[in-house]
Amino acid sequence: MDRLDELEIFIAILDSGSLVAASRKLRRSPPAITRALGTLEERIGTRLIERTTRHLVATEAGLHLAQQARRLLADYEQTVQEDASAPLRGTLKVTAPVVFGRRHVAPIVNSYLDQYPEMRVELITNDRNLDLIEEGIDVGVRIGSLADTSMVARRVGQVQSVLVASPDYIERRGEPKSIADIAHHDVIFTAIREKAPEWRFRHNGREQIVALTPRLIVNEIDAVLLAAKAGRGLARVLSYQVADELQAGTLLRVLPKLDAPDLPVQLIVPSARLMAPKSRAFLDLAIDKLSKLNVLHAR
Repeated sequence: MDRLDELEIFIAILDSGSLVAASRKLRRSPPAITRALGTLEERIGTRLIERTTRHLVATEAGLHLAQQARRLLADYEQTVQEDASAPLRGTLKVTAPVVFGRRHVAPIVNSYLDQYPEMRVELITNDRNLDLIEEGIDVGVRIGSLADTSMVARRVGQVQSVLVASPDYIERRGEPKSIADIAHHDVIFTAIREKAPEWRFRHNGREQIVALTPRLIVNEIDAVLLAAKAGRGLARVLSYQVADELQAGTLLRVLPKLDAPDLPVQLIVPSARLMAPKSRAFLDLAIDKLSKLNVLHAR
């Protein structure tokens, strides 16, 4: 319990006329009220309230403290209200996957800056999940399950992992008829981290692993999309990354009946308790905008 809290309890006791009434007013237990008063009297070194069988009476020291405490509490309340109503200012750090950040988060950042002219935003796009606390990031976008369950998350939609190829590639090489056929096709592999070139699929309730010998390995999704549209081979991407290409017909779904579990798209913050107003404002705006995106709700 902080010292300002002790003063608030002391004033509540005086105004309410009893410890029990003060506990009801502040929604605290009577023992907690009694302990707080005792701690305050011990800190000051004198009795503040005389207890009689009928009521409580402030001592001279209590009356003097009450006058100062009321002024202090009023100043505190005014300061808090002024700060809460003050225009947002400062810097907000936001992180998102590269393509998602460019296509869907950057427009939200622009709207945010329009609404809050005294704010600055640092948008960090990275396909590696950055540690929000270590990197000092206020809000993050995550696709897929969260490794850190201590983060506070708000789901705004979902995407799926899909297999695509260009019409030209399908015409030249044919379309794979099964998961096993993929191993006999040219593949564009995304290697964001060092790992074995393989694709894992879950179909009919069991996992199947396809070992790959890629024709092309890249570490950036835009290069994957360019190569796929150029007919370089099969590519495995997230549905939102190729929504425009699938609609335009420049890429086609391959093995569309494969199980495609939903991958949640979530906004995350380090803590919901005492969230900074700048973060709350961005979170509210992002939830509103992203929840309306068709690419986060299509199957």
